[in-house]
Amino acid sequence: MISLKDILYKTSIQAVKGTTDILINKIEFDSRLVGEGDVFVAIKGTQSDGHGFIPKALAQGAVAVVCESLPEETPDSVTFVEVKSTSAALAYMAANYYGNPSRNLKLVGVTGTNGKTTIASLLYQLFRSAGYKAGLLSTVKVMVDQEEYKATHTTPDSLTINRYLKMMEEAGAEYCFMEVSSHGIHQNRTEGLEFAGGIFTNLSHDHLDYHSSFAEYRNVKKLFFDHLPKTAFALTNIDDKNGLVMLQNTVAKKLTYALKTYADYRAQILENQLSGLLLKINEQEVWVRLIGTFNAYNLLAIYAAAVNLGLGSGEVLRLMSQLQSVSGRFQFVVSDTNITAIVDYAHTPDALENVLKTIEGIRTRNEQLITVVGCGGDRDRTKRPVMAHIATSMSDKAIFTSDNPRSEDPEDIIEDMEKGVEPQNQRKTIAVVDRRQAIKIACQLAMPNDIILIAGKGHENYQEIKGVKYDFDDMQTVKEILEQLNK
Repeated sequence: MISLKDILYKTSIQAVKGTTDILINKIEFDSRLVGEGDVFVAIKGTQSDGHGFIPKALAQGAVAVVCESLPEETPDSVTFVEVKSTSAALAYMAANYYGNPSRNLKLVGVTGTNGKTTIASLLYQLFRSAGYKAGLLSTVKVMVDQEEYKATHTTPDSLTINRYLKMMEEAGAEYCFMEVSSHGIHQNRTEGLEFAGGIFTNLSHDHLDYHSSFAEYRNVKKLFFDHLPKTAFALTNIDDKNGLVMLQNTVAKKLTYALKTYADYRAQILENQLSGLLLKINEQEVWVRLIGTFNAYNLLAIYAAAVNLGLGSGEVLRLMSQLQSVSGRFQFVVSDTNITAIVDYAHTPDALENVLKTIEGIRTRNEQLITVVGCGGDRDRTKRPVMAHIATSMSDKAIFTSDNPRSEDPEDIIEDMEKGVEPQNQRKTIAVVDRRQAIKIACQLAMPNDIILIAGKGHENYQEIKGVKYDFDDMQTVKEILEQLNK
């Protein structure tokens, strides 16, 4: 057990009813999990307000409540702590409860629209290959050195983050690489963490169902860099028009990377093939197994971060040449009939365009490119016609299908997408609601040497339809179908 007073350190307390000199068992923000001797933190979420569940938490044995406004009834036997923001308070309380594990790790956060998973995952892979124990908090998975755990959010809640960081610390990890989402920043999930570095990838159209405007989305990302300490580095992509914005108010060491403009770290693509990239990074050449301009940016950020974390440039280049692509990020399989199927997580207009440009750079134009793409339900509707426009204008055939429709009717989503198709491209567009059937039709339409891009879900191994998650894996599905068609 731990003192409530100790875990409230650094929280913005406005009022206290009762005493903080009490021992608490654990912290909970889900009233259903509250037990005897716990402190309940009432969070105002997007779906529900935890303040409405205070009576339930008390009935289940909570001895303390942290809230933004005191309830009408406050039993004398319970301590009530009023704070400015319960989400920020939870973050500091979680860090204190677990002994501030981020202080004992070199924690690097990666934020931006695209590239977060690849950069965080490959930095983890690189440092593990260099002989260090390391951790990873990503969309795809959580790694505590060699132990793998299932990921539930890009940036988990504060309690989960600190619990994993504590496990990493206890496992002897020296480094942790973490995806930092705009939701996570906005909801204060990264408060109380001590970062050794921050990386900005790029900013494009995404999450405008959550953020009120693109400017707000950008400014939330910027907050992450505003809060970095002097001891950290702030590494930003200045080929992105928002890159320098991230550095405006940071006190961290400012570093830049770019392919097109002068920067602290520069790269040039010498060769771009399906087998890999030949890059020149700060006048040194390296062959890597990843492909495409977007991966050149990712690899440049990885190089710069690794050097600033203390590895020698020669060692970093050697280790980069051994890196393997991340699950669902430009993964490809070639069938016996020489049909190439590519699976990629591209679920934003910018990401889809980047993948299609990458394919354009390696194809011969003697083959057709078939793109299977959908858009998620209950998410930003404005990007649907934009993604459809990109898919149809940059492919020989485009098949619109379901992504994760969630609570929406998939036919309505496809109808929104079709609004972005120009008249001259309508003839090469097909709508197939069932995703497996859409992939099968793409495989049936493909001739030897053709390329199929299956975009949107990448590493995800499920489809969410009407609140139910069904097993579904794009790579596994396309492999099975291609094998069946080859028989």
